[in-house]
Amino acid sequence: MQENKVKVEDPLTIAMVVDTSGNRGNGTSNSALQWARELERQGHRIRLVGIGAPDFPAKVNHVPLVSWVARKQQMQFAEPSDTLFRAAFLGADVVHIYTPFRFGQHACRVARQMGVPVTAGYHVQPENITYSAGPLKYVPGIDSFIYWLFRHWLYRNVGHVHVPTELGAELLRSHGYTSKLHVISNGYEPRFTAKRQRPGDEPPDWPIRIIASGRLSNEKDQITLIRAVALSRHADDIQLTIAGTGPLKRRLQREAARLLPRPASIGFHRNAEMPALLRSADLFVHPSIADLESVSVLEGMASGLVPIIASSPLSAAGHFALREESLFPVGDAQALADRIDWWLDHPGELNAWGARYAEHTREHYSVEESVRRFVAMEREAIADARGHELTAA
Repeated sequence: MQENKVKVEDPLTIAMVVDTSGNRGNGTSNSALQWARELERQGHRIRLVGIGAPDFPAKVNHVPLVSWVARKQQMQFAEPSDTLFRAAFLGADVVHIYTPFRFGQHACRVARQMGVPVTAGYHVQPENITYSAGPLKYVPGIDSFIYWLFRHWLYRNVGHVHVPTELGAELLRSHGYTSKLHVISNGYEPRFTAKRQRPGDEPPDWPIRIIASGRLSNEKDQITLIRAVALSRHADDIQLTIAGTGPLKRRLQREAARLLPRPASIGFHRNAEMPALLRSADLFVHPSIADLESVSVLEGMASGLVPIIASSPLSAAGHFALREESLFPVGDAQALADRIDWWLDHPGELNAWGARYAEHTREHYSVEESVRRFVAMEREAIADARGHELTAA
């Protein structure tokens, strides 16, 4: 009898094109870096291409006004370079592009010229742009136009696209995207571990610590969180932390100083500090209007925090909620205050559900499993490209 043999597939060489490759200050760059590290741990060879990349660094592309706004959110645009791309893509099995801007568009063209298969990720939600663009958000049809623009710039030329949630996939399909969409969570890193839960009905220590994490911008709607804390019956006992950076920092600080009995901490925290910061908190609140996924919620849940999440038709984060008390109508400060009060008035539930959220996150959203599914997508794209070559021949 012949012995069954398991075929071990060769490791891949993947060029990952990310405008801001060496900065963990924004969600897209952070996700790319944690995937690159996990891909290498699983045996693959990764070439990061972009600003701050160790081996294939790009120059900064200064776009008037746009770069100024983007920089406030820890993002820069990279300058395309044929020389850089050809060096990075030589011998690569596949090129994966993170954003549809000039750098990604040019990378796609060069990869095609070199005969290297291309995949892409959809990480920039048009609603994130319009909510940050002041009066632009009031222009009729502007979101649909940006969906079309991104498709025209990049995604119509890419057969396999990674999108973090089913909501994101539905939005793309509704705007005419015809690529094969692979729904894969960005996942969370294992360094986010659950804090020790208090036994039974033991209440949180004083002061009560509530944390939110994300860009300080209009679509993240942290202003509703500040107003909700002010409306809470426990306002005098709440220490609010909003970890992030962005154009609304000063406005949020002024509003917090005006409304809250206790000083709030609003500003940037290094990514390395976040696990300890989350474990020091009692509740995680995510008031965002628009999100393709929101890894910050996963990180909070993995840290043993009960989340309270805005229910919004433009945000996928609401599907993380495991019970009704973890949701509130987007933009409704009084409803959010009521949710905060409910959890603080039920410390036994808070303690028990913190542990349940941590366990649920470990079971369903590990970056290890997400990366395995991503590799399967890359292999499928490579196989499709080879099939097209054989057909053409």
